[in-house]
Amino acid sequence: MENKYDVIVAGTGASGMFAALSLPRNLNVLMITKDKTENSNSYLAQGGICTLKEPGDYDAFFEDTMRAGRFENSEASVRCMIEHAAEVNRKLISYGVEFDKKEDGDFDYTREGAHSACRILHHKDVTGKEITSKLIDAARKRDNIEIQEYTLMMDLVMEGGRCCGMVVREEDGTLRQIDAKAVILATGGMGGLFEHSTNFRHITGDSFAMAAKHGIRLKNLNYIQIHPTVLYTNKPGRGFLISESVRGEGAVLLNKNGARFVDELLPRDVVSAAIQEEIQKTHSECVWLSLEGKPEEWIRTRFPNIYQTCLEEGYDLCSEPIPVTPAQHYLMGGIETNTSGETSAKNLYAVGETGCNGVHGANRLASNSLLEGMVFAGRAAEKIKQTIPFISYGTTRANLEDYEDLETWKNEGRKRIMNEIKRRDEKFYDQWCHHKG
Repeated sequence: MENKYDVIVAGTGASGMFAALSLPRNLNVLMITKDKTENSNSYLAQGGICTLKEPGDYDAFFEDTMRAGRFENSEASVRCMIEHAAEVNRKLISYGVEFDKKEDGDFDYTREGAHSACRILHHKDVTGKEITSKLIDAARKRDNIEIQEYTLMMDLVMEGGRCCGMVVREEDGTLRQIDAKAVILATGGMGGLFEHSTNFRHITGDSFAMAAKHGIRLKNLNYIQIHPTVLYTNKPGRGFLISESVRGEGAVLLNKNGARFVDELLPRDVVSAAIQEEIQKTHSECVWLSLEGKPEEWIRTRFPNIYQTCLEEGYDLCSEPIPVTPAQHYLMGGIETNTSGETSAKNLYAVGETGCNGVHGANRLASNSLLEGMVFAGRAAEKIKQTIPFISYGTTRANLEDYEDLETWKNEGRKRIMNEIKRRDEKFYDQWCHHKG
């Protein structure tokens, strides 16, 4: 690995990949990830990706997004996302992404909770895998993009209010400073800090800890989405998400007595709170999700991955309810950005779940995350294309000895993040932040 690149992208999920692929081919780009390239949250996304199906749906799409976000959204960001939706999905198709179609050849749009219309493209129940894997394939074919796995970003190198690189720990423990003219943070959220989460365990909010350390503006770090339906288990590791689209297709939630207790298509935060209340009221550890009445062949075809995973856990989705519980799922807040992904530090960008341009408000609308991540990743790449000819490398050298104690580094980062959440919303912290440490 070299010590100088035009651009470093931290994270190999959908937004990081889309950003790298959107950069000019004459730029030397390094992508790093803490784990295997495929092990990102976007790779796990099941439900789908929203699109502007037709101009007449613009107002309803806008209203649905704003309502789900409790009208705390940035209207400019929401409009930007919707207006670029069709373009992003066309690019995905050009990279080989295959969305499900009906017999007549038209796309099989679906609907999820809090949507007023069918506007979601999907690939069975593994849409994130389909999108991210095709983007990874495209990136691996680019001569100007280098991907390095099992490489930990330990700090940003700052110089006079601008970011000019980062300190990394490689797989063998070697510490290295890498210089860059621009840095894109696409490291996902912070689920690895929670006891129950749908996220990979290595996704621990490192970008937020570094932003807090260097005085880079954070926004709404306490706006953390709890997903209502994660397969209940006592096994360690990330929880298996039961997609919003299962309820969108008619599944109902039942308490331990078999009684329905909530409208399943309400926004996620409402459904999550209702489930938690029902669990406490009935002294249970979970509630139950049922697709009773749906044809077995349709269930296996529409939700093959969910069906198979439940079967491996001992539950047949075709013939019985499955146990589910709420878990940490998605962060609406993050490092504050504008609609070009720019942060309060020069030459530093944050995209996907890492960045917060206000598009989601206080609660994300289902299937907006993949779309949002790629819309603003593309815009960040465009901004870098415009500005990078005028940027020089920095001269600051980090003291690598400061990063030798890995456990201390982890603990300090976790503490910075949890303190910020508690400072902003102690009630949420007490209710949901069953954190380690």
